[in-house]
Amino acid sequence: MSSTLILTCVIIYSVLLFGLTWYTSRGADNESFFIGSRSSKWYLVAYGMIGASLSGVTFISVPGAVGTAQFGYLQVVLGYLAGYSVVALVLLPVYYRLNLTSIYSYLQQRFGNYSYKTGAFFFILSRTIGAAFRLYIVVNVLQIFVFDALGVPFYATVAVFIALILLYTYQGGVKTIVYTDTLQTTFMLLSMVLSTLFISRQLHLSLGDIYHKIAESHYSQVIFSDWKLKSFFPKQFFGGMFISIAMTGLDQEMMQKNISCKTLRDAQKNVFTFTFVMLLVNILFLVLGALLYIYVNESNIALLIDAKGKIISDNVFPTIALNYLGTASAVFFIIGLISAAYPSADGALTALTSVFCIDFLGLKDNKIKSEKEKIKIRHSVHISFAVILLLVIVIFKLVNNDAVINNLFTIAGYTYGPLLGLYSFGLFTKKSVNDKLVPIVCILSPIICCTLNKYSEQWFCGYIFGFELLIVNGLITFLGLAFISKKPEIL
Repeated sequence: MSSTLILTCVIIYSVLLFGLTWYTSRGADNESFFIGSRSSKWYLVAYGMIGASLSGVTFISVPGAVGTAQFGYLQVVLGYLAGYSVVALVLLPVYYRLNLTSIYSYLQQRFGNYSYKTGAFFFILSRTIGAAFRLYIVVNVLQIFVFDALGVPFYATVAVFIALILLYTYQGGVKTIVYTDTLQTTFMLLSMVLSTLFISRQLHLSLGDIYHKIAESHYSQVIFSDWKLKSFFPKQFFGGMFISIAMTGLDQEMMQKNISCKTLRDAQKNVFTFTFVMLLVNILFLVLGALLYIYVNESNIALLIDAKGKIISDNVFPTIALNYLGTASAVFFIIGLISAAYPSADGALTALTSVFCIDFLGLKDNKIKSEKEKIKIRHSVHISFAVILLLVIVIFKLVNNDAVINNLFTIAGYTYGPLLGLYSFGLFTKKSVNDKLVPIVCILSPIICCTLNKYSEQWFCGYIFGFELLIVNGLITFLGLAFISKKPEIL
């Protein structure tokens, strides 16, 4: 596929996106930027959240990981089902009852100002890193297959993408993102379905044959029973459960869209609908991954390998789609890839701006500044986070040497753990804490987890931590909060 055709796809898609942005951001103010004026349609939120949740990580890394992990990722996805139920039935009622704009203001009401700022800080840290990972994987593919040949440096490619995202989220915020995510989810899913059909046609498989072909291959294993490995079923299932609770229910980006619905009931319908569709979509991505590797093996295709001689799994899907399945496949792959790139950062950029403006600058409750002054401050913060995101992605380019999906969830285990511990302690106990000591507990917990993860094989008879590291982190935070808790006052 020629670079000119790829660039044409990018330009046409961007023009379409900006047209929708212009239409939906007319008359936008701070209220619509932060929570969409609580007027979002629940079905649009549910559908658009699919694209925001999947992003480039699922689009590229999940199919690529099938080569080594088989269908093991489905164990994590099954855990998502339980986790999203907790989000809908436990967390959303709290957010709606307290009428929150930033979900971290719950921590202020429950514990105090230090806890509040700590929760908001860990979200900013978590979401900045997570968004950088997600956007990196998409931009890196375009860099390798298009812009390197044109002599365009990586940082320039990233800068252009972030500038585009900045421009279409600059004014409308959540109000705009609800609609643009719907558009992007549609193109991403269309690309995934068509890619599956293109490769099954190359393998001369009917839809009925696909199941039997995968079942007969060594890629179809779902359940893993070795307790020492990261792929052990309980580790994956419960890790997935708490990842969904932390990375959705305790994440301002995802909850910002949910609490933009008119009522709690609408928000809950959104989450349960989103959960069901997410299960189906992840299964389809795993099917696509198995077909990709079957095609590679039967066609004796040489894939890119790293310095250790291992296949670079994140390059498997783009290599096949762009070079072996024809022009139509390449076009739809690029469209899907771009659709994965934008949701990777648009919601994150909006949520980071919202949290900093509300939780650190107190912009929403400031009665002194005019609406015009508040919007000016919001714009400055928005631009600043775009620059930070650019720097983090460029740094990650310099140090990355692993599949992005594994890096993403490893980092999440460290940074979302304190949030999980804080909310669990607040919701399931009635104790207060020494608020000034909360930041210390939340910093020590990830450090302890990092140490446990590094030496677990030596200390625990060969045990290797997987996604359950998030649970351990949350538990350590919970115990630390219990240690600094205050005895109830006797009246």
